[in-house]
Amino acid sequence: MEVKDKKIGFALTGSFCTFKKTIPKMKELIQKGAEILPIMSYNSYSMDTKFGKAKDFIEEIENITGKNIIHTIEDAEPIGPKRLTDIMIIAPCSGNTMSKLACDIIDTPALMAAKSHLRNRLTTCYCTIY
Repeated sequence: MEVKDKKIGFALTGSFCTFKKTIPKMKELIQKGAEILPIMSYNSYSMDTKFGKAKDFIEEIENITGKNIIHTIEDAEPIGPKRLTDIMIIAPCSGNTMSKLACDIIDTPALMAAKSHLRNRLTTCYCTIY
């Protein structure tokens, strides 16, 4: 798929062990000409784990993308109505997030971003579990 000049929402959820594999994919997409809109679930934005500190991941992602991370439901909601994304990627997508998305439970910024994005019906949403 050609990503040049595409606006890609890139949401991370709580599969913390894969952040170090996932974040380089953002860089790769930017190098191919995409614009990345970073989004994180509440837990991925705030929890320190044995895999790293939240503030370090936030700083790295914001440096890579040049944008502040969307990390509230309120900030994620306009993604669809304002057509801020052409493609939505949730990677890593935890099993919890995948099951909630399937059941239309919208209680995190990542889920709201996906729901809002999909409301346009002309776009694609990818979920990846590592």
